[in-house]
Amino acid sequence: MLHEERTSKMAMLIDGDNAQPKLLDLIFSEASKYGKVTIRRIYGDWTQQTMNTWKTLLNDFAISPIQKFSYTTGKNSTDSALIIDAMDILHDELVDGFCIVSSDSDYTGLARRIREEGIFVLGIGEKKTPKAFVSACDSFTFCETLIAVEEEVEEKKKPDSKRDIKQVVLHTSIPKVDLPTLAKAFNMVMNDNETAYLAELGLGLRKLDPSFDHRTYGFKSLADLLRSLNNKYELLSKEINGVKVYLVKKK
Repeated sequence: MLHEERTSKMAMLIDGDNAQPKLLDLIFSEASKYGKVTIRRIYGDWTQQTMNTWKTLLNDFAISPIQKFSYTTGKNSTDSALIIDAMDILHDELVDGFCIVSSDSDYTGLARRIREEGIFVLGIGEKKTPKAFVSACDSFTFCETLIAVEEEVEEKKKPDSKRDIKQVVLHTSIPKVDLPTLAKAFNMVMNDNETAYLAELGLGLRKLDPSFDHRTYGFKSLADLLRSLNNKYELLSKEINGVKVYLVKKK
């Protein structure tokens, strides 16, 4: 997770037809890294049995359920209700950022419209999420990344003798670092002395690819990712007004 973007108030709007109840704890933790989630709403037809798994979680996470009846077969009224509410929240200037939890491309226009107002948009969905929706957000986190990180944390808690084959699978499934995007971001934010501030590099990566996430590649931070590429990049540090900052230099 890149922490360069942070808001003070977040509105979390969940598409109950297109999200996973079992990941709600991880989703809230992820959104909370960007700010305090003050508005919490989930949309769906609560008369349907498919929504039952959400009901036990509403009180635990203080989420307001929004009822939308499915009047026509094959038509989803949830997305329109979520979009209308989001625009009302935006108009009333109640928050500094939005978290849209869905893998549905129908929210692409909404994310784009919110960004036009200079408001931060975080998307959380599965890797099947269409690229158009991912690109419309300022930052997009894949559910699969949250699951992998959580599983690895749980594995590390086990004594060495009790760790199973799952840990091996977690590491062998990690993709290679997207070097072309990293190089483009570096060139985009590079200073006259051919170095770039680590924080600015992180922002550049998000601008080029909102789904760029160092955790996807198995690293706890962007700095750790760059240290692993010591044949291509060098990580330097210096103090500015007593605060330690990192600079990146291309080799």
